[in-house]
Amino acid sequence: MTAAAAFFYLFAGVAIASGFMVIASRNPVTSVLFLILAFVNAAGLFVLMGAEFLAMILIVVYVGAVAVLFLFVVMMLDVDFAELRNGFQRYLPVGGLIGVVFLIEILLVVGSWTIDPGLVQAPLGNVAAGENMTNTAALGRVLYTEYVYFFQLAGLILLVAMIGAIVLTLRDRPGVKRQNIAVQNARTQATAVETIKVPSRQGVEV
Repeated sequence: MTAAAAFFYLFAGVAIASGFMVIASRNPVTSVLFLILAFVNAAGLFVLMGAEFLAMILIVVYVGAVAVLFLFVVMMLDVDFAELRNGFQRYLPVGGLIGVVFLIEILLVVGSWTIDPGLVQAPLGNVAAGENMTNTAALGRVLYTEYVYFFQLAGLILLVAMIGAIVLTLRDRPGVKRQNIAVQNARTQATAVETIKVPSRQGVEV
């Protein structure tokens, strides 16, 4: 067995075991920690496949942002575990039926899946043959040349979604001061700056 095969079985085994422990753990904090472990091992699998960019994105985005956010939310909220268990038992038949349907679909997809040998021989697609280029550089070339407009459109959609979420969740609350944007933009130097002549040895009333 080669070193690559040994690392593959190691990462894959730990990822499967961590994924099972995510749903089997009774403590939500422990489940989130096992989820982080599953993400790390999945990143190791991406590195073995030569997709180091996806591996780093998985670590930075999912582990560094999403999983840590889940951990903070779970630790800060006062969760009633008894009520959660009752709800789990109530919806267990429906959830089991949906899980069986998804399992059948996955088996059908995997059973009919075929891999084109040409894709394995040339994984970089439009990159010229014999050109020494990393996975990240090849992805950046394709992303910022052929798909640059789609990339900019995706960024614009995310920006609009972020602004919309802020506008929808921003509410007027009693006792909380808010700035008027129109008034702030209409300010001039005469209204923004006020010069006060303070007599010697006297204070200023606020």
